[in-house]
Amino acid sequence: MPTKKDRRKAAACYYYLAVKSRCTEKKRSHRYWVRDWIKRRENMNIMEILLKELEQEDEVCYKNFLRMSAADFRYLLDKIKFVIEKQNTHMRNSIPAAERLAITLRFLATGDSYHSLMYLFRIPVCTISRIIPEVCSAIYNVLKEEYLQVPSSEQEWLQIARQFEEKWNFPQCIGALDGKHVAIKAPKHSGSLFYNYKGTHSIVLMALADANYKFLYINVGSMGRISDGGVFNTCSLATKLENNSLNIPKPRPLPGRNKAIPFVIVADDAFAMKPYIMKPYAFRNLHGGQRVFNYRLSRARRIIENCFGIASARFRVLRKPIELEPEKVSIIVSAICVLHNFLMTRSQNLYAPNGTFDIENHENGTIQPGEWRQETKALLPLQLNRNLRGNLYTKEVQKELTKYFQEEGEVPWQYEYI
Repeated sequence: MPTKKDRRKAAACYYYLAVKSRCTEKKRSHRYWVRDWIKRRENMNIMEILLKELEQEDEVCYKNFLRMSAADFRYLLDKIKFVIEKQNTHMRNSIPAAERLAITLRFLATGDSYHSLMYLFRIPVCTISRIIPEVCSAIYNVLKEEYLQVPSSEQEWLQIARQFEEKWNFPQCIGALDGKHVAIKAPKHSGSLFYNYKGTHSIVLMALADANYKFLYINVGSMGRISDGGVFNTCSLATKLENNSLNIPKPRPLPGRNKAIPFVIVADDAFAMKPYIMKPYAFRNLHGGQRVFNYRLSRARRIIENCFGIASARFRVLRKPIELEPEKVSIIVSAICVLHNFLMTRSQNLYAPNGTFDIENHENGTIQPGEWRQETKALLPLQLNRNLRGNLYTKEVQKELTKYFQEEGEVPWQYEYI
């Protein structure tokens, strides 16, 4: 008669054989290694047919398809090819680097599902799911050194300040700061970590922009539930501003005045006011000078709104919840930001032609809204908090700017818009 130990061994063997049998059946259930219509990709792929036809016959449609010209595509491909290309094996040829880049740009431009891209490019979903994060990571890592760097010298900061004063009549301004919630599909087992004040799931994109609609700094990936002030306080930019380690010029008087004030960043009520961050006066019981200050600050801060607006209008993956893990979404958003700067630098007339951004008449201050404002807003704004007021020194800086806008820095049309 078998012992208890023998019965346990027999049960374990039976369980092992049963599991192995089920696994074997599952493996045998696969009908295809690679589907026949996918195998024909090398002879009928989109890179060889459609893109070549568009490049030769219809440049406008080529730009709409990939959000850049053929020349920019080739230049970008040369930049990142050594990172994204794979070697052929004895079993199959690798997908060329040009195709990898094209499928990634098409995903960013449309936000199409991986299954939709599979039918367009004849590449399996499992392969696309690896290609897109890899290429986005390569785009960001290769381009950021040239196209997305925080200024590191006083001369660079002074150049930015001069441009803000010349274009937006705001002196000693070194950037426009804001953040947006990028909608994502609720991650598994995340609870309320990514649940924001609007009732959706998101990660936060925090960015600083210069006077030419380009990002100077980005921070991507904070959980949507974190307070907006908390997002900024934990990013590297805030740390360096607090430590004064960015080589920002020392405080100096405004033109025609005697009191020295620091160089500042303009922001909205989502941020706490500090000596280096200027935000509007609370919108209650304001006198004329305070309303002028709010108007002039909002003119300068409009830059960052336009950056977010044009990026989401061109790269429409941002216009709906991205159904990927937060880490991959962060990579995608970072790639979009550096591509925005890349295209603004190389081909602004194609990427953002006249009328795309807000246009201001400097003779009378009238503003023609940019085309991106006519579309549904894609990125959620940060939650405003008007209780984050500054200390006494910060308020003195704000008062000094207010007096300047009424006296030495007055523009003739400002009283029409307050």
